[in-house]
Amino acid sequence: MPAENWIIDKSEQVLITGATGFIGPSVLEMLLNRGFTNICCLVRSNRNLQILHQVANTSKADVALIQGNLFSQDDCINATRDAAVVYHLAIGSGGKSFPNSFLNAVIPTRNLLEACLLSKSLKRFVNVSSFAVYSNQANRYWRLLDESCPIEEHPELRGDAYGFAKLKQDQLVIDYGNKCGIPYVLVRPSYVYGPGKEAIPGRVGIDTFGIFMHLGGSNKIALTYVDNCAEAIVLAGLVKGIEGETFNIVDDDLPSSRQFLSLYKNHVKRFKSIYIPHAISYVLCYFWEKYAHISNNQLPPVFSRKEWHAYWKKTSYSNEKIKNRLGWQMKVPTKEALQKYFDYCRTRE
Repeated sequence: MPAENWIIDKSEQVLITGATGFIGPSVLEMLLNRGFTNICCLVRSNRNLQILHQVANTSKADVALIQGNLFSQDDCINATRDAAVVYHLAIGSGGKSFPNSFLNAVIPTRNLLEACLLSKSLKRFVNVSSFAVYSNQANRYWRLLDESCPIEEHPELRGDAYGFAKLKQDQLVIDYGNKCGIPYVLVRPSYVYGPGKEAIPGRVGIDTFGIFMHLGGSNKIALTYVDNCAEAIVLAGLVKGIEGETFNIVDDDLPSSRQFLSLYKNHVKRFKSIYIPHAISYVLCYFWEKYAHISNNQLPPVFSRKEWHAYWKKTSYSNEKIKNRLGWQMKVPTKEALQKYFDYCRTRE
């Protein structure tokens, strides 16, 4: 997308929250590659700054690393004072706790939005959300999941604290956009992978019971490589005429769950796994859900039919909107991206 289609020029200030997280350094790199010269990275502490310094040192741009806490209104005001575009990547870890997840996602986002209301320079607020907010329950078998799909109305019934927090965060940003005029864009990445993250995606299966249960089968896995994801996030903050819109981020040439697991075993390590057919996994989720309800959640409702529909139901995915509206293209092809990920995972063994 040419620079004349951007809402800011390269000298205006850009703010990245959560810059030391998994995606943050790649977002910084993509901005530097485009020639932006005034970038502020809000970091919570001095830990894990080495990678940001390494990325910043590749350019002569002015990259400021500012220590601050999004729970502090003063820190938020200081960080957003001159920001033209805010990339909000930060989300504190709440684990599986719904209250903690809400606290660490929604309260900092509210503080940041309130600070943006005081700023005279803000032109766009980019909120980084997740595929976890979507409900796939009403979709027919093999139906496409895209930006038009319904949002999960009751994520608490799915046992998904992260999805719950992201949903509430999205709703807050939309409310500030509608009521207060904050110019915003929502981006919803699928599972983001790459060097720095070792876990096998939950859409492939789980190893909760000591043996890896392969649940995905022939399903395509909704994946995006970290650099490809960062490219889409950066474009969402720059391209004109997309205020108030939502963009899903998912790569081309998605492997099936079975292909991914086979490649992982071949390139990283061998381990035992058992395939659970879709009909059986659905029934197991049904009984787990019912027992959790009967026992008043003495057995946590970590598996449910809502969870099955969201993660293990056969679904296809579209990235046509980010291609057509943002001019997005994959920086790293899927074959190369998977190899980089497997190489990293192998070094961690």
